[in-house]
Amino acid sequence: MAGEIPDLHAQERTGTGKGAARAVRRAHMVPGIVFGGDVDPLPIQIPYNVLIKRLKDGRFKSTLFNLKVDGHDDVRVICRDVQRDVVKDLPTHLDLMRLRRTTKINLFIPVEFVGEEEAPGIKKGGVVTVVRNEIELIVTAGDIPEKITVDLSGLDIGDTITISQVELPSGAKPTIDRDFMICNVSAPSALKSAEDEDEDGEESAEVPTVGEDEASEDGES
Repeated sequence: MAGEIPDLHAQERTGTGKGAARAVRRAHMVPGIVFGGDVDPLPIQIPYNVLIKRLKDGRFKSTLFNLKVDGHDDVRVICRDVQRDVVKDLPTHLDLMRLRRTTKINLFIPVEFVGEEEAPGIKKGGVVTVVRNEIELIVTAGDIPEKITVDLSGLDIGDTITISQVELPSGAKPTIDRDFMICNVSAPSALKSAEDEDEDGEESAEVPTVGEDEASEDGES
């Protein structure tokens, strides 16, 4: 089941049109609209600083929010657009879409790695390289997983884990069709250096020395 969905606080906006929107922006608010869900659109406004922080946190358009507006029931929403000033690149308007529990959406779900202490490769000094610490999945709004768990306990040096080896929640599937890598266990730096030295030694052993060649030529003459 889903973990805690972050709250997004907004206020109902009374006026509509360009004039009202400009007045909202002068009050350091960003106008917006909530649509969908077979109910009338709801004009809202969000404090400018709150929206800027959310945008800087990243993944704003792929994060499910619990929208809280005084006088209205809480509703799950996802951002569908953030309009920006063409010169200053600052947000001027946002569109939020209400979601039903059965709505399919794309979200980035964090990955939790477990079993590291039991992994044979790590006991040998191997190092876990995380390729993806979150995975974009297609999930239903009413059953969003809090995280995806990846078990490392069976990994040896050189082993990898791809998305096909990970058990996903029922109804969830990756947005990428190919079998992409999640993580791998690589050899420790000391072992890599030793292997490189062995390879260098073998190569140098196969190359004859200049002295030997010259000695052979002198003997023939």
